[in-house]
Amino acid sequence: MDLRDEAEALLRRLVGDDAAEFRDGQWDAVRDLVERRRRVLVVQRTGWGKSAVYFVATGLQRARGAGPTVIVSPLLALMRDQVAAAGRAGVRAVTINSANAEEWGEVAKSLADDAVDVLLVSPERLNNPRFREEQLPALAASAGLVVVDEAHCISDWGHDFRPDYRRIRDLLATLPPGTPVLATTATANARVVADVAEQLGSGGAEVTTIRGSLARESLRLGVLTLDDAEHRLAWLSAHLGELPGSGIVYTLTVSAAEDTAALLREAGHEVRPYTGRTDPAERVEAERALLDNEVKALVATSALGMGFDKPDLGFVVHLGAPSSPVAYYQQVGRAGRATERADVLLLPAAEDQAIWQYFATVSMPRQEQASAVIRALSAAGAAMSTAALETVVDVRRTRLELLLKVLDVDGAVQRVRGGWQATGQEWNYDAERYQRVAAARDTEARSMLAYQRGEQCRMSFLQAALDDPSAAPCGRCDVCAGPWYTDEVPARARAAARTTLARAGVLLEPRVQWPSGMGRLGVDVKGKIGPAEKLEPGRVVARLTDLGWGQRLRTLLDAPDAPAPDALLAACVDVLREWRWDRRPDAVVSMPSRRHPQLIGSVGRHLASLGRLADLGELEPAGAALAEGSEPGGNSAFRLASVWGGWRVGPAAREQLAALGPEPVVLLVDDVADSRWTLTVAGREVRLAGAAQVLPFALASVG
Repeated sequence: MDLRDEAEALLRRLVGDDAAEFRDGQWDAVRDLVERRRRVLVVQRTGWGKSAVYFVATGLQRARGAGPTVIVSPLLALMRDQVAAAGRAGVRAVTINSANAEEWGEVAKSLADDAVDVLLVSPERLNNPRFREEQLPALAASAGLVVVDEAHCISDWGHDFRPDYRRIRDLLATLPPGTPVLATTATANARVVADVAEQLGSGGAEVTTIRGSLARESLRLGVLTLDDAEHRLAWLSAHLGELPGSGIVYTLTVSAAEDTAALLREAGHEVRPYTGRTDPAERVEAERALLDNEVKALVATSALGMGFDKPDLGFVVHLGAPSSPVAYYQQVGRAGRATERADVLLLPAAEDQAIWQYFATVSMPRQEQASAVIRALSAAGAAMSTAALETVVDVRRTRLELLLKVLDVDGAVQRVRGGWQATGQEWNYDAERYQRVAAARDTEARSMLAYQRGEQCRMSFLQAALDDPSAAPCGRCDVCAGPWYTDEVPARARAAARTTLARAGVLLEPRVQWPSGMGRLGVDVKGKIGPAEKLEPGRVVARLTDLGWGQRLRTLLDAPDAPAPDALLAACVDVLREWRWDRRPDAVVSMPSRRHPQLIGSVGRHLASLGRLADLGELEPAGAALAEGSEPGGNSAFRLASVWGGWRVGPAAREQLAALGPEPVVLLVDDVADSRWTLTVAGREVRLAGAAQVLPFALASVG
């Protein structure tokens, strides 16, 4: 049997079809890897069969005595699909990731026994100190094939750049000469392709790029612009059942996914939310339910993205647009892989651009913060945990973790056992590069708005955004063939959406633990917050990312300060009416808001008057604390330090509180709960002044 016959036999076993043949480009990639031992970049549409290339190549390599294939894969869902696909091909695949720590010892033993054909690892795992020191060198030396899946993540020009992926270049530099390398992606324009190819070719290796047409003949694309969230949700509620098969409804935020799923369930649709906040076990179950067509849809954020493979997925709907045509192509590519038709519909929102801007800025390192981290680690003289760093540099945890990854791949810091340490290497902020990236993202955002305007074929527009030379009118989209969807929004569906969006009230969990290392910042607290100082669970009217009251509050809080409108006062009363507290409050006290004194004062007075509660007025400012962090909210340690000792209960309020009896319950009113340390510190003062319970209440929360 020659090499191609052997490869086709493996392919047929993989797909379960005795008549299967290689698609254009698949055999070329396999031959370049196995026979020519080259480095290959494959850029092909979603559903083309990139995984077939590396599983067939693995089978051929293992039959020739090569070591296991190492696949760097970005998502747990993608790893699960790849392990299952490998099993169907008779390939023994295992994974090391954050969700299977209990299996790591067994995996290591199987690798040592050469009982593994494929090892899937996350890019983050490449920098785990123990894995990097104990396993990675041997794997690099023995690997029969290295695969970089979703390779656009390597490039900071890509729509889904991940700092950890840049470590792959270092991994490639450690491979013995002649080790074949495969990188795959479906979403890379010419700039990203060139960048990835340059990184694959580090050390002078030659790279072969195999690129095919990105047109998806099964997809029928459309854009439906409606006035507001009420109209969009009502349309979806009324017409979801008309969409073919089962599918995915994408939203831009976690809150939007949860709110939309709740509304659709109330309308009788079998759907489930799927976000970064979803429990891992629930994610697996939700994926299974969609794969088995037990649900009409998963309402998801981008957490359900790369690698999720349901060949008969019938539709993808977006409530709000991704920030670039490339990202949009990647998500809609989940649909129609093995069906003649799949419907793809975008319902853009006015707030999309504000969300794009937030995510674009949060991923960019700030020079002053990066320099502060390097100085702190250099001065420490020993490894520092992320929590310890938070007491030295004022950077929020999520941004700090991303910043450390960037500095790590730049060589300025390194992850070691026990935390992070400075390397001593000089680090310079590459302002020009980050400006270029920001400009490229701005261009992509404008391009996404152009896609929505529909001035040319939708599919050819997406292909052109990916620099596909074969771009041509598809003949199926709403530009080529006219709208295939109705714009009718039934009155009953609108009324139901309006009712859902008008609901107010979200749980506000109290802080229960002081940040570690507060002594460094001059605040003498540690461990759990004591029972005589802590707050009860509270409420907010809405999160600022919520579809209903969240958007109304965002507008209100951005406007000039004024007394609360009647609708907001009514919503506050509704929240209190539904609040299942152990004891009804006896009094109301308000925070002395800097930005919204009239707004908060009017809410506090209204609730006191309507509920016949004692009005304690505002807390009094105390001292010169309350310094703003370097970013909204700051990290926990710096935010706590900035508000510590910032308020006190005035003499008049103390007298009123004492007159209420031995154990009064107080409602504490604020405008926005971000880090929750303002409410925690202010509520602690009210507790120490004699309140038996403090119930925090804010108009809005962040996130």
